[in-house]
Amino acid sequence: MARASARHILVDSQEFCSELKSKIAAGESFADLAEKHSSCPSGKQGGNLGEFGPGQMVKEFDEVVFKAPLNEVQGPVKTQFGYHLLEVTDRG
Repeated sequence: MARASARHILVDSQEFCSELKSKIAAGESFADLAEKHSSCPSGKQGGNLGEFGPGQMVKEFDEVVFKAPLNEVQGPVKTQFGYHLLEVTDRG
């Protein structure tokens, strides 16, 4: 069965999510921005969600995490929790 490792940043607005994505594209650290801005407890670990399989995260996550290229920031992705930036760090 497929497994993936990913990290994310969770915020309340699509606009702020897009702003953070621009900062990452300009060279700012994903992990540092996650620590400063993510409303998810994983922010304290730089947004690291660890390893998980299909169906363990919300549907919108699965659609990105199991299809997106590795090490490329995806988003904003809207879920019931807010807006996410996602980066798949490993898949196998």
